[in-house]
Amino acid sequence: MGALIAFVFDGLRAMCRGPRLYWWWLGLLLFLIALGAWSYLTQLQEGLVVTGMSDQVSWGLYIANFAFLVGIAAAAVLLVIPAYIFHREDVKDVVLVGEGMAVAAVVMAITFVVIDLGRPERLWHMIPYLGEFNWPMSLLAWDVIVLSGYLLLNLAIPFYVLFHRYRGREPHFGLYFTMVVIAMFWAISIHTVTAFLFSANASRPFWHTALLGPRFIASAFASGPALIIIILQIVRAVTSYPVKQTVIDLLALIMAVALQINLFFVGVELFTDFYNEGAHAASIHYLFLGLGESHSLRPWIWTALGMNIIAVIILSVHPLRKQIRLLNLACVLAFIGIWIEKGMGLVIPGFVPTPLGEVFEYQPTLIEITVSIAIWAFGALVFTLLAKAVIAIEMGHLRHSSGTAVPGEMIS
Repeated sequence: MGALIAFVFDGLRAMCRGPRLYWWWLGLLLFLIALGAWSYLTQLQEGLVVTGMSDQVSWGLYIANFAFLVGIAAAAVLLVIPAYIFHREDVKDVVLVGEGMAVAAVVMAITFVVIDLGRPERLWHMIPYLGEFNWPMSLLAWDVIVLSGYLLLNLAIPFYVLFHRYRGREPHFGLYFTMVVIAMFWAISIHTVTAFLFSANASRPFWHTALLGPRFIASAFASGPALIIIILQIVRAVTSYPVKQTVIDLLALIMAVALQINLFFVGVELFTDFYNEGAHAASIHYLFLGLGESHSLRPWIWTALGMNIIAVIILSVHPLRKQIRLLNLACVLAFIGIWIEKGMGLVIPGFVPTPLGEVFEYQPTLIEITVSIAIWAFGALVFTLLAKAVIAIEMGHLRHSSGTAVPGEMIS
């Protein structure tokens, strides 16, 4: 028990030490969080009327970010599989950083759902035996289970590994490999169940397609590696933590294939809906071409499509993918493009037009944007603190046997 307490407190001390740049970064994140908290107080006092949402478009920027972030969380499996199944030592060096990203993404996804409730104190209704959990009939209950379970798995596995390394021991692979295997399948389930939340709505033909689940997985395996590649390069630049180029090359290749598949799925849906266009295609017509004078989403989706096409060209041509600046450009373009596609390009057009044929356009308000930025900043804060402790232990700066910790040495 003493070693466990020391592990927790030494980890917290590692998070509280760093150079000036580290504290400037934390200060910026805390400022953005405070700004969002102030905006959220306005939402709590006045209600969801201060957002751009309405009876016609009841999901907006918050659920758009939720749908995207679940995919980011699931993408951590792309490091777990080569590390633990194929025993890639280069990937194993950074797999805990990837799991830290998954934890931050799940925390953000859950936070976006709570913010979207409008009345967060009613969350207790989702607690089994206290509220009306309505499992297994409710897809929302399934989503709560898979997200909570995935969060616990991505906390438990690194905790076990890091605790043993903190004590100077090698973790017993057989003890945590079962959890690793469960986490691999669980990663697919969290995004599949999220896709089912949308596709189960028969009255929303834009979502009511069997292709939505595969599209969610393909887009997640493109946007997730894009973020991991950027994060690993930042870690390599500001710390002495060993991030091998082979890991980035592997992720770039996975990202290229996933983005190709995702664009193919987009093309399939465009052909199906536009070749013999019927009433069910009104939402996709609104998204890509507009309906009458209503076309606010058209610039968004065409921008996203252009970004993804440029990104896939760079990633598919080997000499271009090998150039780090072009690779980073492709990662940024794919990340933003898929965020638009799975956010504004998925959630909003599902409500426009309504089942009664009403066209009601949605635009996020400043309060929604500020709160969303704050949640992203909170996720970045969670990841930064977790990564700080992980790197300190992985590099041997934090050890129980020595009784000393020099985590400040890991930041140049």
